[in-house]
Amino acid sequence: MFGKTLTPKSTADQLVELLVQAGVTHVFGLVGDSLNSFSDAVRRSGGASKGGIDWVHVRNEEAAAFAASAQAQITGKLAVCAASCGPGNTHLIQGVFDAHRSGAPVLVLASHIPAAQIGTGFFQETHPERLFDQACHWCEMVSQPAQLPRLARIAIQHAVGLRGAAVLVLPGDVLGAEAVNETGTSAPAVPPSPSTPPHEVLDELAQRLNRAKTVAIFGGIGCAGARTEVLQLAEVLKAPIGHSLRGKESLQYDNPFDVGMSGLLGYGGAYEACNEAEVLLLLGTDFPYVDFLPQKNTIQVDIDPARLGRRTPLELGVAGDVGATIRALMPKLEPKQDRAFLDRALAITVKKLEEVVGAYTHDVDSLVPIHPEYVARILDEEAADNAIFTADTGMCCAWIARYITPNGRRRLLGSWVHGTMANALPHAIGAQFVDRDRQVVSMSGDGGLAMLLGELLTLKTHNLPVKVVVFNNSSLGMVRLEMMVAGDPPFETDHDMVDFAAIARAVGFHAIRVEQPSDVRDALKNILAHDGPALLDVVTDPNALSLPPHITAAEAKGFALSMGKTVLGGGVGSMLELARTNLRNIPRP
Repeated sequence: MFGKTLTPKSTADQLVELLVQAGVTHVFGLVGDSLNSFSDAVRRSGGASKGGIDWVHVRNEEAAAFAASAQAQITGKLAVCAASCGPGNTHLIQGVFDAHRSGAPVLVLASHIPAAQIGTGFFQETHPERLFDQACHWCEMVSQPAQLPRLARIAIQHAVGLRGAAVLVLPGDVLGAEAVNETGTSAPAVPPSPSTPPHEVLDELAQRLNRAKTVAIFGGIGCAGARTEVLQLAEVLKAPIGHSLRGKESLQYDNPFDVGMSGLLGYGGAYEACNEAEVLLLLGTDFPYVDFLPQKNTIQVDIDPARLGRRTPLELGVAGDVGATIRALMPKLEPKQDRAFLDRALAITVKKLEEVVGAYTHDVDSLVPIHPEYVARILDEEAADNAIFTADTGMCCAWIARYITPNGRRRLLGSWVHGTMANALPHAIGAQFVDRDRQVVSMSGDGGLAMLLGELLTLKTHNLPVKVVVFNNSSLGMVRLEMMVAGDPPFETDHDMVDFAAIARAVGFHAIRVEQPSDVRDALKNILAHDGPALLDVVTDPNALSLPPHITAAEAKGFALSMGKTVLGGGVGSMLELARTNLRNIPRP
């Protein structure tokens, strides 16, 4: 029986037993000849309800890795994906990159050609160890049964302990061979533990913060679990708090110090606060967009020392867990009394957001095609308080960043670091498998959905109640914006209008297509209330492009030049239409 210490008949049986011991309930993947021994061992395990593992069939291995990534991010526990040799692995790697760069503990089972054929140019031969090298913390091949169970446990510890992907390369004949060693049992894999900087580093950090007249905080994913500490620190320092997209879940809601988000998807006064403070304190963020960060007067706290100073020269780098560091630091700080800098940053945030709210909210029934901001705002209002939202890379990232309100219970998932297209739907698949009763909403762009359209079949096969909201503008909107900022007219960004609702209905979905703003709310209510997979196809304005809160003179010149070329060429409309794409304020406490 799986879950007990027995000598399995094959190394594949042994591997399944090891996964059960590690708490794994699902393997996401596509079956194939080199995986046959493993998939059959999963079948014979009886499924998760009987103490074994469930196989989750997807339509593309890429989606399997995305789904495992989402499951790992939601639960914080190990998730598993698997692929057959050759093309199976080359499909899989895209999602593995995303999982690894997202810090999701994912074990990748990459099957391989027969061991005796490696190096001969055999059918479907690749070199998985080289292929996955950039996309994982650890990758090794099991060349003989005697290497198990030890190599599997090492792989699991790397994935859980370092938070990322670990890859086991498994020749098909080795999987089918008789196991040599007893499986035994061992302690569960150990996750990373909070670390506190040395006393002398804390003393210097306190001295620098005490000397500074004004301090701004910019936080990222490393603030997850440290929200209370970050807000306490802001109160003592009278510091405005800006955040990255990955920091939004933890820092944006019910935050009296919130000045919004910086970067390409930003809103509010975060840019001014970060660049005008005497000291900028980066907490748990590896924010890559250096043009939005000051290149001086910066202190960075991160649990990974390798990230310190990667984006801006530092006055001080502090290696430590954000929460543990702040707790140790607080007794050393002198509370500041002057709120002038904080209040100014808050006022800038309100002013910026109020200026643009009316740009698209007035006469909303006349805004056809529908503005995507309006769709995102209504979705935010109608979705469940504990919903999980996934977003495709591109303009959907802007809409989730600016209009979906976190509250401590909602989750926001996307390919925030790897930035791949087509992630939203397979991320939603993995998230829904965690809890079938929790609302999961995929905010899909038409470009991203089209890329992995077959995963609609996966939802139907497993009867997953994911709600897919398609922002259908017949355009690759973010690429269009990038071209325009560079001064070029859009080229090859637009494509044929597709009725995704009709496609979804053809595969058994409940689906609605909306072309009028007045129909958006009722359609969303209908879709969200449906018991099963459902899709809402909203025809949105391709000219609704998200502009960052701070643009350089060169970017403005390029945008204006592009508009001139476009108008002369008979393309998109006026600057007024583009101005309507700006952001609105997320409700303040």
